[in-house]
Amino acid sequence: MKPTYSDKDLMKLLDVDEATLSRFKQIQKETILQAKKLFAKPKGKLNIIGVSGSARDEFNYAQEKSNSETLLEEALNECKKLGAKTELIKLRNYSIKPCKACYSTTNTQCHYPCSCYPRGTIEGDDMSNILYDKVIVADAIIFATPVNNFKVSSFMSLFMDRLISLDGSLSPANPKNPKDKELNIKHTKFVELTANDSTNGYGFLRRFAGKVGVMIATGHEEGASMPISSLYMTMSQWGMLFPAFSNMYAMSTVANPTYSDKEFVTSTFYKKEAELLAKNVVALTKLVKDKKEIWSVDKTKN
Repeated sequence: MKPTYSDKDLMKLLDVDEATLSRFKQIQKETILQAKKLFAKPKGKLNIIGVSGSARDEFNYAQEKSNSETLLEEALNECKKLGAKTELIKLRNYSIKPCKACYSTTNTQCHYPCSCYPRGTIEGDDMSNILYDKVIVADAIIFATPVNNFKVSSFMSLFMDRLISLDGSLSPANPKNPKDKELNIKHTKFVELTANDSTNGYGFLRRFAGKVGVMIATGHEEGASMPISSLYMTMSQWGMLFPAFSNMYAMSTVANPTYSDKEFVTSTFYKKEAELLAKNVVALTKLVKDKKEIWSVDKTKN
């Protein structure tokens, strides 16, 4: 059984004053309330977003519609037919700055919302100001990316890196100096000492837990397993759920010239695969939508 500590014990163990301990406790209370709202699972339409990592657009320099985005649109259309609310997010239309990897210093050096690019400030970007909010309210996410050098696209990589802010991060202990390393280490230790595994938000809040995720990848002739495996590993560590047949890849063949790829990878066959993927997304999302928490995780560590 986990020991309980008095305020006096915690101040001594953490080497903090009463005001700092009070701030740690305030963040804990606020995070519990945030968790209750996040996992309330309100009734109504499923909210499914599709995230396109493609840089290609018939209206930009590429002058050609994205293959992966075409299949993503097919999947979202099928989700909509099945009664879901859908939104297509084209990452190329947003300004996303690179993650500074604060999380690797200590858990509470990384914050939600991201404190490197604060929401509503001149340093903020579209990830902080727009995209976090869209991801938070989504019941399911369909990720679509081309295969770029055996990996996800640059846009998708930026997006995935910045999503770390949603996986366990808390509010800063000192909003005026959010990168106070010494203070943030003490905050992390406070969570480790006091978090209750039975209550969401008592420790590090895993905001993706229970969301459904699937993947689409397209390419010329090989390499799809690399971006899909990378996405799988990341999404699994975030606590996302996967339906059966939760990924699809549309590949051409080295025997054909690249100019024939589009007709092949966006053919009726692959569009049908995208529709089947969508049906599996909706099926699983409906199953978990009205359920209470069905997974286990150590909330004191992340």
